[in-house]
Amino acid sequence: MSNGSRVEASLTARNVTVSFGERFQASAQFDSVFKQGMALVERTAAYLEGPGRAESKRLAAPTNVLYASESMRLTTRLLDMASWLLIRRALKEGDISENEAQKKRKGVTLQSPARASHVNGYADLPEGLRTLIDESYALQDRIVQLDRAMSIKVDEVAKSGEPIRANPVGMQIDRLRVAFGQ
Repeated sequence: MSNGSRVEASLTARNVTVSFGERFQASAQFDSVFKQGMALVERTAAYLEGPGRAESKRLAAPTNVLYASESMRLTTRLLDMASWLLIRRALKEGDISENEAQKKRKGVTLQSPARASHVNGYADLPEGLRTLIDESYALQDRIVQLDRAMSIKVDEVAKSGEPIRANPVGMQIDRLRVAFGQ
């Protein structure tokens, strides 16, 4: 068997498309994102019920209205992210099927219309609320990226007729292994 034939045989055996979603969902990284999200929900609730409530009473009327609307937007955003995380965890643990997860996922909105920092008077909001808002957007950005990556299924790519692209780095490593007899 020539080196070229061995490379092709090796590539054929190794070129298996892996689902990022399945891999990530089963990883410790998912558990970390889950814990981070739930901790942010808890910190936000504690802030809004405690120090945030006291701080909002000291705000001028226009800023107080902004505080109320931004805290509602924050709460809604966090509830959507928590829902997404809980759906993914239930799927990971086998509590729901992929079809059930897809149905539940349709009711979750991960995109917000605009960043709060662009709102007039945002800088007048208490630092505690602004910090939670900023953290929620950072987590939301990460979850949106994960959701996009996790929603692409290997089967769908194969059925779409689109060619499955080989990993060029993996191909080069395979060629090196064959060339050096490993």
